[in-house]
Amino acid sequence: MTAILRDVTLRDGLQLTGKTLDTDRKVEVVRTLLRLGVPSLEIGSLARPDLVPPLANTLDVVARLTPEELERCWLWVATPRHVARAMAAGARNVQYCFSVSDAHNKANIGRDTEASLAAMPAAVEHALHAGGRIELCLATSFTCPFDGPVDPQRVVDIANDPRTEGATDVVVCDTLGQAAPSEVTSLITRVRQETPERRIVFHGHDTWGQGVANTLAAVEAGADMVDGALGGLGGCPFAPGASGNTASEDLLFAMRPEWLTPAVLGELVTLTEGLLDELGEPNRSRAAQGVRSRATAFPWTVPA
Repeated sequence: MTAILRDVTLRDGLQLTGKTLDTDRKVEVVRTLLRLGVPSLEIGSLARPDLVPPLANTLDVVARLTPEELERCWLWVATPRHVARAMAAGARNVQYCFSVSDAHNKANIGRDTEASLAAMPAAVEHALHAGGRIELCLATSFTCPFDGPVDPQRVVDIANDPRTEGATDVVVCDTLGQAAPSEVTSLITRVRQETPERRIVFHGHDTWGQGVANTLAAVEAGADMVDGALGGLGGCPFAPGASGNTASEDLLFAMRPEWLTPAVLGELVTLTEGLLDELGEPNRSRAAQGVRSRATAFPWTVPA
């Protein structure tokens, strides 16, 4: 497996939590994950703080990080103004996100898909002018909570739209976690073969228990980066039926990147346990449970 992990705990992971993390704690989490070797992180969002309170201090976190740290961090944005604010604060990487389905885009961002697409050139201009990078992030690439199944051709058409030029990556999102591995293979293959050459990112959820299987299918089909959250934390507050992300620990145990050792995985699990305890959230990671098991002859077990 050659894809790299982007941990999205501090954005997608925190969206549905009832409790918040202060800036110091978020910075601590960022630096711990980077120190352990996690290649890329999503650390927040420019979404309205009254609608998503756990992400209200995102720009405070950005201000505390070094330029070198920010090179490995991403922010979720939905408008050109978001991009301008993120870049002015020091961010280097943004993912410009909108939904393939109009109904979800209206619920999530307040406009139809065409309006978000029409605004993308201005968002790209802001990012590139500041010397940053911008992703095209396509939510509800498989199913919509309001309209049901999404036509894969619509995903391909948006990714081919000239107004998305300048985006270095395309993020294909199973926002509801309802896709099956065969569907993921098919869509990622099409995006790889039928759209401009970009890095492909797969963002999956584990609502139906297919998070790891779908992610591995995406990697086999050509995805270069995959998203996960510690302990499977998270979900979309504007997508009924969406539950937690695929657990970062589960993805790492499945993919076994060179930097991952039993000791590093044990430290990640310790971080997860403390974080979820603070937030009052359950740990959905099966690998985290395995790390704490009594199978002492297995080198990946690390007693607490």
